[in-house]
Amino acid sequence: MMNTFIFDMDGVIVDSEYTYFKSKTDILHEAGHDVPVSYQYQFMGTTSDFMWQIMKEEFNLPQTVEEYGKEMNRRRDEIIQKDGVQPIANVRDLIKRLSEAGFKLGVASASRKEEIIRNLKELGLDSYFTQAVSAEEVEHSKPEPDVFLHTAELLGSKPSDCIVIEDTKNGTRAAKAAEMYCVGFANPDYPAQDLSCADEIIKDFREINENWLNEKRL
Repeated sequence: MMNTFIFDMDGVIVDSEYTYFKSKTDILHEAGHDVPVSYQYQFMGTTSDFMWQIMKEEFNLPQTVEEYGKEMNRRRDEIIQKDGVQPIANVRDLIKRLSEAGFKLGVASASRKEEIIRNLKELGLDSYFTQAVSAEEVEHSKPEPDVFLHTAELLGSKPSDCIVIEDTKNGTRAAKAAEMYCVGFANPDYPAQDLSCADEIIKDFREINENWLNEKRL
């Protein structure tokens, strides 16, 4: 019986992907590399170290991966301070309904641990989640399954107990590598992602209704 939900954060709980797109694209532009914002779509669901290592090699960037990651996060923090932490449509209601229905809830994200905690607190959702895990805490990031398996372990759940909600190709691949049921969230406000690895695809969190939940708990 499925009794656990594990959420990705960026693009699933928090409307934050645009902060990555803008900060990274601006840094590359200032370094003389005129790439479109769409160049960044390939990195959705990956860690800062992974994406900056790829860009450093591709564009022969002079600074270290760590320095670029810090600069990206500084710029992202400025955007978030200006705009605030914005939730994805209908996600707060879904999380509350799942908690009231007795599901165990966790977050498994490629983002920094401090950012996960901050975002959940800002949205008033921290009390609903028993575990919040960053890819910083495991050996391999998505598309490897480590972060999902570690989150399930901390929640006391088997992979077969878990439903993962992901919005990226790398995230859905990681969920299936963990042998968990994967719901691909095709966010209509974000660039289209290859979610073909997911067991099913939704476009609105209201699709996860009482009937849907009862079917999964059988």
